[in-house]
Amino acid sequence: MRGMAMLIFAVLLIVMGCTQTADASNYEESKIKTIHVGGKVLCQDCTQGWNEWVHGAKPIKGGKVSVTCMDERSRVVYYGSDLTDEKGQFNLIINKNINGKELKAKLCSVRLVSSPDATCNILTNFAGGRTGVKLNRPSLMYRDLVKYTIDPFFYTTPMCEKPDTDDHSDNGHGGHY
Repeated sequence: MRGMAMLIFAVLLIVMGCTQTADASNYEESKIKTIHVGGKVLCQDCTQGWNEWVHGAKPIKGGKVSVTCMDERSRVVYYGSDLTDEKGQFNLIINKNINGKELKAKLCSVRLVSSPDATCNILTNFAGGRTGVKLNRPSLMYRDLVKYTIDPFFYTTPMCEKPDTDDHSDNGHGGHY
């Protein structure tokens, strides 16, 4: 009987703690004025050995990354971009209120735009860099700050570019002549 009472007490504490956490997160979310999105842009060279290819990616300075935010009707309500620093890092800062409406981070996507490095300027879709990555789960929430950290995006060398072998664009006429 004593064990059952302790179990009920523990469950009540957990439930009360969850309720407090939910209230706190709603309060904090209403105070958030900006959304921060950070990450890195790197160059992977496919001509290197596997270990160097995986772990030896080099940062790209001046790479352009963009964020596009939509509304519930799939209309663009915000577009912004940032250039990477010498470490390949970018930090996009988005005002959460645009034209009197509140942006929803889950309707924003981040993607690669361009690389200034002529030797490493082929978009890859590692970590979704080419197609874009939705902002799903913040990596940091503290007081009036919410930050999303994106996995590194990658460019590769022209030598590593996969040739387009789709036959649907030539309408059956051979296409490559």
